[in-house]
Amino acid sequence: MFANWTLRERQRPDAHEKGLWELREDLTSRISELEALLRTKTAAEDTPAETRALADQAFKELEEARTTLRHDHRRRLPAAHLAVAQTRFDMAHTLMLRLSSLDEVTAMMPGLVAFVREHLPVNDERRIQVEEIALAVRSGTALEGTQRQVVVDAVAAARQTHLREHLRVRNFTCVVYGMAVALSVIVVLLGIFGAMAPETVPLCFHPEKIGVVCPTASDTSALSTAPDGDVDDLYAMVASRWDYPVVMFTGIVAAAVAAATSLRRIRGTSTPYNVPVALALLKLPTGALTAVLGLLLMRGEFVPGLQALDSSAQIVAWAVIFGYAQQLFTKLVDNQAQTVLDSVGGPNNTPAKPARDPQTPAA
Repeated sequence: MFANWTLRERQRPDAHEKGLWELREDLTSRISELEALLRTKTAAEDTPAETRALADQAFKELEEARTTLRHDHRRRLPAAHLAVAQTRFDMAHTLMLRLSSLDEVTAMMPGLVAFVREHLPVNDERRIQVEEIALAVRSGTALEGTQRQVVVDAVAAARQTHLREHLRVRNFTCVVYGMAVALSVIVVLLGIFGAMAPETVPLCFHPEKIGVVCPTASDTSALSTAPDGDVDDLYAMVASRWDYPVVMFTGIVAAAVAAATSLRRIRGTSTPYNVPVALALLKLPTGALTAVLGLLLMRGEFVPGLQALDSSAQIVAWAVIFGYAQQLFTKLVDNQAQTVLDSVGGPNNTPAKPARDPQTPAA
């Protein structure tokens, strides 16, 4: 059945991947493996009714996971279907643990304990009990039914924590994309305003004995160098509609270089949400805005000694510096992104408390 479903999906002319292909294929293969294991456990005719009921529900969860992974499944975010399918698969795996024999669960204890340690904090009582059970099983004590229940509940809690970790990454990525879009809209509006009315807030300077200098034009005539001239009128005559677009484009280019440089500090992630790309897109409009705002601060004599740039090349050069300087602001977002990515995979892998012989009472 699964092979026929996969073949039909791949033969569709309009089929295309949404999300990471590797993660989707990994999940579909694990669904097939778990389905095969469940079929072997319910193949006998004398299978208990309780076991068959758990298996039937597990089969339903696996079918829901398959449906979620199909190309034509509706979803708002490209990677949301992977998280939903993983949740369905986790529920089916939990049901499989409940219907497995105690010997089979004992054989799976190393992997279950590792998963619990990866996602539950060291002071979580469920993790502590699971580690004590693992010590007892390692020393030769047979696993009991109540202990199996403790392990299964701890694994289910660890899976919920794992899901929340991924959701935090997704929410952070959505916020960054939203800010990038909002800043891009502001950049476009500012560019239109600067092109339509360049004389309103000109990006020009009036150095002594030189004249009026703008990003794309300059005037060194006697009129512009006269000390009694109206500076605003001179700016209005020289300012060009290309001043703002040139400065903003220069800031975007500088921000792109800064984004490429900052990516070396962002470690990769196995989550389907592309955090580095979102961070890079945020830097581009930010660089355009910081380039414009930086020149306006210089024009307003906010920086002593730098209020009189004497050539268009100097103005563009400072636009490069201010565009790259957006890294001072977006670095905080980069640090938060790394913190969010580091939270995926759990708090700690150290034991919850010092290992001891589980048969020896604590002092």
